[in-house]
Amino acid sequence: MSDSIRDQLLGMGFKPAPKPERKPDPRKPGPGGRGQCPAAGADANKPGKPGKPRAERRPSGPARAGRSQEDIDLAKAYAIRAQKEKDERLAAEAAKQEAARLRREAKAKFDAFIAGKSLNVESAEIARHFEYGGKIKRVYVTAEQLKALNAGQLGVLQQNGRYLVVTADVLAEAEAIFPQGVALKVDPNATAQEDPYADPQYQIPDDLVW
Repeated sequence: MSDSIRDQLLGMGFKPAPKPERKPDPRKPGPGGRGQCPAAGADANKPGKPGKPRAERRPSGPARAGRSQEDIDLAKAYAIRAQKEKDERLAAEAAKQEAARLRREAKAKFDAFIAGKSLNVESAEIARHFEYGGKIKRVYVTAEQLKALNAGQLGVLQQNGRYLVVTADVLAEAEAIFPQGVALKVDPNATAQEDPYADPQYQIPDDLVW
C-alpha cells in the first residue's frame, strides 16, 4: 500500500492493523537461564491424573507387634471357648448314656425281682382307678383286694404296660430297685381329696372313655 493511501486512511480515522505477537521460542533460554521443556510445562499446568491408590503402609514396630499379639490372644480365647463347649457337650452326652445304662440295668433287675409275685385275679371285676404318668389308669381287683389296696396293704406296679397287684413288702423292695415302676402306692391316712378313687362310690364307669 502506498504511503499516500495509508496517510489518507489514517487521516480518516482508520488505525493500522496490530502486529502479530511473537511467542518465545521454548528452545531458547528464558530469563531464568534455562529453557523449559514443553512437555514438562504442559504437564505442570494440567490437573493431575487419577492414578492407582498407593498401598496403605502397614504399621511397623511396636504398633504392629501389639496388634499381632492382640490377634493371637483373641484366637486363643476363641479356641479355649470352643474346646470348653465341646467338652461340655461330650460330658452331657456321656452322662445321658450312663443314665440310660443305669436305667436299663435297674429295669432288668426290677423285672427279675417281680417275676411270679403278681396277685392279679383274672375273674376280678372291680376297677380300681389311679393316676399314673399324668393319665388315669385302672386295674381290676376283687372286693378284698380293693379294701387291702385302700388300706395300703397292697400296691400296684407297672411292667411293660401291665399293672400288677402286689403286696406292700414287694412294692417297697421294687420301689428301691426301680422307682419308675411304682404305679399305685396308697397312703392309708390320705384324705378323699388326695385319693378320690379309693372310695367305691367314686368309681369311674368302665364304659367311660378317657
